[in-house]
Amino acid sequence: MKSTSSDTGADMHQWATDLFPICRSLTGDGVRSTLRYLQQLLPTLKTFEIPSGTRAFDWEVPREWAIRDAYIADIDGNRLVDFKTNNLHVVGYSMPVDAVLSKAEMDEHLFSLPELPHAVPYVTSYYRETWGFCLTHDQRAQLGDGPFRVLIDSELKVGSLSYGELIIPGDTSDEILLSTYVCHPSMANNELSGPVVTTALARWILGLEDRHYTYRIVMVPETIGSVVYLSLHLRHLQEHLKAGWVLTCIGDDRAYSYLPSPSGGTFADRVSKKVMSKSNHRFDEYSFLDRGSDERQYCSPGVDLPVVSLMRSKYGTYPEYHTSLDDLSLVTPSGLQGGLDMMKAVVGELESSPRWRSTVLGEPQMGKRGLYPTTSTSTSAHEVYDMMNVLAFCDGTHDTEELASICSIALSKVEEIVNKLFTAGVLSR
Repeated sequence: MKSTSSDTGADMHQWATDLFPICRSLTGDGVRSTLRYLQQLLPTLKTFEIPSGTRAFDWEVPREWAIRDAYIADIDGNRLVDFKTNNLHVVGYSMPVDAVLSKAEMDEHLFSLPELPHAVPYVTSYYRETWGFCLTHDQRAQLGDGPFRVLIDSELKVGSLSYGELIIPGDTSDEILLSTYVCHPSMANNELSGPVVTTALARWILGLEDRHYTYRIVMVPETIGSVVYLSLHLRHLQEHLKAGWVLTCIGDDRAYSYLPSPSGGTFADRVSKKVMSKSNHRFDEYSFLDRGSDERQYCSPGVDLPVVSLMRSKYGTYPEYHTSLDDLSLVTPSGLQGGLDMMKAVVGELESSPRWRSTVLGEPQMGKRGLYPTTSTSTSAHEVYDMMNVLAFCDGTHDTEELASICSIALSKVEEIVNKLFTAGVLSR
């Protein structure tokens, strides 16, 4: 493992290079190996194992998948498609098979992309028992008529689902969630950019001298992992989580992207938009209707957590997505550094701009605190009106700039009001 460079982008790209060959899936040793590697960079990262068959809301932890070898060979034993040269060649969660088949018999188990003839597609079948091979369309055209020896040396067994968690304490129990996934095989932007940027971000947060928020960092298999995690921690998250971000597809050199929460108005949305507005980068803004990663689970009905996604090129929008072309040339040190800088700006915004919360249940009695004018003038009513409007939005999620915008009051005036209320003990930071 190389991490001697002072260039964090280069370090992250090296981490991704080290992790790229590992065959990851929803479960199994690929996920464990990935988490063990990341633990070397984050020694306080804890790992957990959830047994197969465990219920998680409407889901169930699947059996663990292990694969040792797979190939399509001609009758002379020459390997035409070989899992050992590219782990995308096998459909994820393929059942074991050992057979001699004709081209016609094998064809329904083959997947290729005519529109990208040099790319191997990424295909899975997690919840239906089947098997298959993925290959370039050029390879498929050159296979010939067979017969073919087809072998997948795999196993579905009772085991467990693995995930990682790191809690970085702050001055308060208010939490920020940073979630990424560790379940895809050799794809660089769609898979590895998320964990390596999250790891670099966690190392940076650990180095901050002061932290107001507690940071909850989770590395899970996509979908089933976040469902499992929510089933274990939902009540706590609903009580303590103030904002959350899903980190995925965050390492190329193309666009920056923002996918909001369902309402578009959470604390996470406001911070994301503020960071974007201050950035010199062009952002593509999407709708929650464009969702496709773990924000689906964190924002699902009844869960309703304030979680958004900030990305580089959004999943499903770039041509290399879910293919072998999503490689270490697509993800670059500068792209990863850009993704990290964006998330550091988010954390910087969270930590440096105090949010104001009323310390009183209900509307405070302002007269006894000397906060109402003792004499009536032509401006006194307006001053009270402005003060009460500012106080009405001090719910712990708005900073001074946001209060000024919401209440249509000059920033300097809001700062004066906030300082007065804070001095009187009506507001806390």
